[in-house]
Amino acid sequence: MPNLDAKFEWTDMDQRAVDYARVIAVDAVEKVGSGHPGTAMSLAPVAYTLFQKVMRHDPTDDRWMGRDRFILSPGHTSLTLYLQLFLNGYGLEMKDLEALRTYDSLTPGHPEYGHTKGVEITTGPLGQGLASAVGFAYAQRYMRGLFDPEAPEGTSPFDHTIFTIASEGDIQEGVTSEASSLAGHQQLGNLVVIFDRNHISIEDDTDVAFTEDVMKRYESYGWDTARVDWTVTGEYDENIEDLYNAIVAAKKNTDKPSIIELRTRIGFPAPTKQNTGGIHGSKLGAEEVAATKEYFGFDTEKSFFIEPEILDYTREVVGRMAEERAEWQKSFDKWAEANPEHAKLYERLREGKLPEGYKDAFPIFGIDDSMATRAASGKVINAIADTFPELWGGSADLAGSNNTTIESAKSFNVEQHTTGKYTADPYGRVLHFGIREHAAAAIVNGIVLSSPTRAFMGTFLQFTDYQRPAIRLAALMGVPSIFVWTHDSIGLGEDGPTHQPVEHLAALRAIPNLNVVRPADANETSVAWRKILETQDSPSGLVLSRQGLPEMPREDLHADFDGEKYASAEGVARGGYILADTEGTPDVLLIATGSEVQHAIEARKQLAEEGIAARVISMPSREWFAAESEEYRESVIPSEVKARVTVEAGVAMPWYDILGSAGRPVSLEHYGASASAEELFERYGFTAENVVAKAKESIEAAK
Repeated sequence: MPNLDAKFEWTDMDQRAVDYARVIAVDAVEKVGSGHPGTAMSLAPVAYTLFQKVMRHDPTDDRWMGRDRFILSPGHTSLTLYLQLFLNGYGLEMKDLEALRTYDSLTPGHPEYGHTKGVEITTGPLGQGLASAVGFAYAQRYMRGLFDPEAPEGTSPFDHTIFTIASEGDIQEGVTSEASSLAGHQQLGNLVVIFDRNHISIEDDTDVAFTEDVMKRYESYGWDTARVDWTVTGEYDENIEDLYNAIVAAKKNTDKPSIIELRTRIGFPAPTKQNTGGIHGSKLGAEEVAATKEYFGFDTEKSFFIEPEILDYTREVVGRMAEERAEWQKSFDKWAEANPEHAKLYERLREGKLPEGYKDAFPIFGIDDSMATRAASGKVINAIADTFPELWGGSADLAGSNNTTIESAKSFNVEQHTTGKYTADPYGRVLHFGIREHAAAAIVNGIVLSSPTRAFMGTFLQFTDYQRPAIRLAALMGVPSIFVWTHDSIGLGEDGPTHQPVEHLAALRAIPNLNVVRPADANETSVAWRKILETQDSPSGLVLSRQGLPEMPREDLHADFDGEKYASAEGVARGGYILADTEGTPDVLLIATGSEVQHAIEARKQLAEEGIAARVISMPSREWFAAESEEYRESVIPSEVKARVTVEAGVAMPWYDILGSAGRPVSLEHYGASASAEELFERYGFTAENVVAKAKESIEAAK
């Protein structure tokens, strides 16, 4: 870590580097014709100070575990980050800045995780970056507790700080209020936020809609707050040392998250457009560009230019950080020697490997273990908890309903928040998000992005509406966040239509790269959990029932069962599989998910009594099934069999590609009602008898 107790130094070279960053930002937006130059200009000294004077980072290895993390929450000002990646030697060069916002460039309109080296998280939807930064801070504390809990504060190789720039737009979004409240509750002293208070947004002066005292709000959350005002003298004075001192004070405050309100002037020093909404999201124009360059004494005829000696100067950070990394490595090696078992676990997680023999930890359920899949999920979590120390999570105030509590673990909470039911431990494994579904999803994203741990959160399926922006970002980034969604249908019962999902499975399946998994019984749930933990390149949502479901006897698990047995639940890992078949080519395919599989099984029996051969396909995950080979998919759903019935307690929209013109859905195309689950399923046609009727219709239509 750079010595923050040393005298602050800001040279002419530093200032010149910042000023070149501003005009390159102007040139980049001018060339492409779109973008956000204003904040890239006014935030240039802020980001430069962090990368050059404050943070511990390694431009040659942006995944180094010992680094501080930088999150640019207002992703529209992507140039603020790209320019630092350029100046600090992360691999971006001038040609990349010239290619801003063009196809396949390393400088897309908003920073994209996994696309550009040095980008910690995809940002753009305002609020998501700051909310996920809280997850980054959670992860740092959990990693410390997992590997080095006894080390004094600031001495562990697992200590680092999360630095975040947030805009007024970020602060206005509700998700940041949810997450910031949790950050204060958790006393996350490893989180420092610089709040760019420039009083300008697209609709010009923010006073039109945003006049609150943000620092008072954050004080009430339990944050350390400070203000730095570069406009206080009446003249615009970028007093970098004041900002630096505020950052140092925030860094040293280890028992609260910190937010620094920095009063800036957007677009400084553009002569006529600074401090106006016109510079927020549009190019300056040739005349204003020239005037801006004249202000700095730069050649107005040169674009995308920086003096070589200035670039050499800023990239000296690579050498300085090599020394920082070497010191960190000594600390790490000393820890590893003293903690060989912990070091072995760390290496496994760092390499992305699963525990040795992990499959043996997943429970097998007997046919007498009929239960709700939410209850089965809870049993799986607790069965595998010791095998997977990297697994942690909890619910948005629904732990008892979602069954997400690791019973042997303490709550991730500072000790003063121990309650009569939950024992607090700053390094605990049980997360309590309160009724903050959106923040919960964003925080889990941050945890999984910034650490090799696997975090999950739970809520009712209905409330994925509150979480969707964070779920979508997880899918866009390809990070393996885990979402546990229970009470998945009208089976919720008496709470009525406000809490009964109807369109939610379709809406979630519409998100590319999100695995939606709806198991039919406890053994399917166990295999689903295993597959989810094996999946490391996409998020997964586990969709679970409130009501009890019969456990299906399996040919590989229940040898002593005297009666028909069904195919192994191992088929869940392939997304869809033949659960029960018939000799020869079936007359009709019955394709079902979750709690409705039982009706397909019973319908098959009734159809057999009438001489109709039906194949039952359990299809817990359309996404996993789609990833299988064409040969496998054809073996499960043969194209020659046109008579098909899908059975799922939700809208039929996701099934028409499978149903074709002759297929018939058993679905729910309207909202539910307040009544028992049994009555609702009967009234709305989720019965074996209705499946039989639809099968006959489909057979006729296929002729």
